Amino acid sequence: MKDKNCLIFGGSGQIGRNLIRKLAKNNYRITVVTRNIHQKGVMIKTQANAGYINIVESSIFDEAKIRKLFDSTDVCINLIGILYENKRGNTFENIHTIFPSILAKLCKEYNCKQFIHISALGINQALGSEYAKSKLQGEINILKNFPASTILRPSIVYSVDDNFTTNFMTLLNRLPFFPLYYSGKTKFSPIHCSDLTDVILEIIKKDIQSNIIECIGPENITMKEIIKKLLVSIDKKRILIPMPNTLAKMSASFFQLFPKPLLTMDQLNLLKYDNIKSGKYKTNSDIGVPAVRLFDQEIKKYSYMWKENGQFSTEKYNIKDD
Repeated sequence: MKDKNCLIFGGSGQIGRNLIRKLAKNNYRITVVTRNIHQKGVMIKTQANAGYINIVESSIFDEAKIRKLFDSTDVCINLIGILYENKRGNTFENIHTIFPSILAKLCKEYNCKQFIHISALGINQALGSEYAKSKLQGEINILKNFPASTILRPSIVYSVDDNFTTNFMTLLNRLPFFPLYYSGKTKFSPIHCSDLTDVILEIIKKDIQSNIIECIGPENITMKEIIKKLLVSIDKKRILIPMPNTLAKMSASFFQLFPKPLLTMDQLNLLKYDNIKSGKYKTNSDIGVPAVRLFDQEIKKYSYMWKENGQFSTEKYNIKDD
């Protein structure tokens, strides 16, 4: 159906912007909720032609205001998540557990056709992480309140707009060495943002209701391999040093004091666990939307920004020095 009205929370992030473009291209009407329309509104508007997007400014916890939006909503999509807590009420419990529960209740009350929620891969076994616990409890509450929900569990999501590869390339560009936590052996299945939004679009188009779907890329890569691929892409050589656990905990305790921490104790705990498919749930391939974009090929499209000569690097134009 192409007359569906989609209500999106978290539309200004990398997944949200990519998804809005695809929904608008397929003639879906979109309402995006943002907490700061002056800061985010212009960026959201540029993702589609006029008439496709309605932007509403609201706190995500203003239930009275967001309730009104469900009168004309067919599909509710929650893309909101945080990697660390701060002092402004953005706690794991508030964002990952309580807020999705509110949305699920409203979806049931207003008879929404679909509720699509972005969770995270590997949260079942990562019991030492408050992030994982809050995500898992959020899923439990969602399925209790609205059993028809579809929960997506992606591995690392990357693109030119991410906070993962871009931060790593910045650090690798500046530091002479780089620490490897847990010897860099943790496995991931990175999925490109565009592949993930293809999955979401297909779920909406075909009205797929499959509770939990693990969203993975086409390859499993260790953290050490990810770092090496990034180094090759930005044409740098760095010393990779396995970080002893004691020193790793000390550095995480220090870094988490920053307003935007490079690493927290909770993130360090998460790194203990592989971030690949569990075999217990369907994957994006099982519903007919396999990821096709390879990690090293995709990062090359934007890694030139961290090369010494930028987009005019000799490698790109195959120029040989005499």
